[in-house]
Amino acid sequence: MTRYDDPGGGAIRLEALRFAYPGGAVMRFDLRIEASDIVALMGPSGSGKSTLLNLIAGFEAPNAGRVMIGSEDVTGLPPHRRPVSMVFQENNLFAHLTVAQNVGLGRSPGLRLSKADQAAVMDALARTGLAGKEERLPHALSGGERQRVALARVLVRERPVLLLDEPFASLGPALRDEMLDLIAGLHRDQAMTILMTTHDPRDAERLSKTLVFLENGAIAGAGATAEFLSGGGSAAFDRYLGARKAPE
Repeated sequence: MTRYDDPGGGAIRLEALRFAYPGGAVMRFDLRIEASDIVALMGPSGSGKSTLLNLIAGFEAPNAGRVMIGSEDVTGLPPHRRPVSMVFQENNLFAHLTVAQNVGLGRSPGLRLSKADQAAVMDALARTGLAGKEERLPHALSGGERQRVALARVLVRERPVLLLDEPFASLGPALRDEMLDLIAGLHRDQAMTILMTTHDPRDAERLSKTLVFLENGAIAGAGATAEFLSGGGSAAFDRYLGARKAPE
């Protein structure tokens, strides 16, 4: 696993990062995230939020520039060698594996688990409210429970960076708040650096310390979440919030 120097989470630097999909415009990302910060990535659909996460995770390769985590250049590393965990909206569970097995994949892709690994899986399930559901298959779980399984898998991986790509967008308000509170609790325990894409300013207000606004494939602003949401952001951010509040 890549080394990192920061306790808890890893600082992230995107240095002159450039990326373009075939036939698409060039996206440009220059950004520094402090170790153990919780960051909300906001912006219109197509602004580059998910692409930014995929570049950090290694699912996309930049055309130019560097991705730094801690003091290490991870630009050329495949996803499994980066000190990063990622949770998607669809939670990426294997339908034929039990809850415990899906979580165990975070320790061993071949599910060759030591006693210590098995204990870590049970502990993660208990901490995410899934004790007693170890043998269930994903289809027997609610949407919130499936996301808890994905978060338990993050816990056993013990990586310093957690990326969340709108993982709770399909959940109702009460369950969404419950999941955000769970993420906050995991952060208190492990102090990982967290980046979360969201379209909902309430998610950002509830969880994040820092807000990064993306527009047209570039960083259009970054600062304290409270300042952005109290009217201290850019005019473009205010227009974005206004468009989201406008009736359809």
